[in-house]
Amino acid sequence: MTPRLFSQICDLSDGCLTISDKDKVHHIRNVLRMKKDDALIVFDKTGCQYLCKIEALTEKQIVLRVREKQEMSAPESLRLSVACAIPKKSRMDDVMDKLTQLGVARIIPLITKHTVVRLDKHKEALRHKRWNRIVLSASEQSKRDFLPLVDPVRSFRELVLEAKNFDLKLIPTLKGKRVSLQHALRLKRSKNILVVIGPEGDFSDEEVALARRAGFLPVSLGQRVLRVDTAVLAIASFITLRYEDC
Repeated sequence: MTPRLFSQICDLSDGCLTISDKDKVHHIRNVLRMKKDDALIVFDKTGCQYLCKIEALTEKQIVLRVREKQEMSAPESLRLSVACAIPKKSRMDDVMDKLTQLGVARIIPLITKHTVVRLDKHKEALRHKRWNRIVLSASEQSKRDFLPLVDPVRSFRELVLEAKNFDLKLIPTLKGKRVSLQHALRLKRSKNILVVIGPEGDFSDEEVALARRAGFLPVSLGQRVLRVDTAVLAIASFITLRYEDC
């Protein structure tokens, strides 16, 4: 399998790409142990990918000869955004990784009333930088053509009041009247979906009421009470597989 590598917007010069980022150079030389004339695929945030051959390697840079440029079309069947209450410890790292592999378009770290994790501005910036690295690595591994967007940490109220441009907005909860996830997806053939996953203490009554007023549809994920990282992967998997099968 030909390795894939993300780069910022690629600047072609005389049919070549030059990689000078020290981490990427280290990865290609010392982790992948690639040599001159090995094949490598480079993709960028514009949706282009380049089929390349390594022309030269040094400790500071790698020169790639571009053999073919391909413009990848954005998937039209589904744009899924997932807002997830930040779980304890490093479990949000796993959420970022798995949602990227599942093809989620946008990931929104969320603070709710019952969220235990609280981050100051400095820690938010460090986490956001780390999450973007995780998303990048997962995109390279899973052969994604477009990187998902990772939002800054948002409050629940801020997210709900700004979530106006979605065809369908879902809020899994244990409270009040709900419909099944299957039923919610049958109600309307939606291409732009937002799912909001709460903390293990669930959303507060006030948060559920606010979401209802903003047009969110409360849904059930079944009889079991799921942890945050389990719930987010279950619902993202169900939705993406359902649309891929259609």
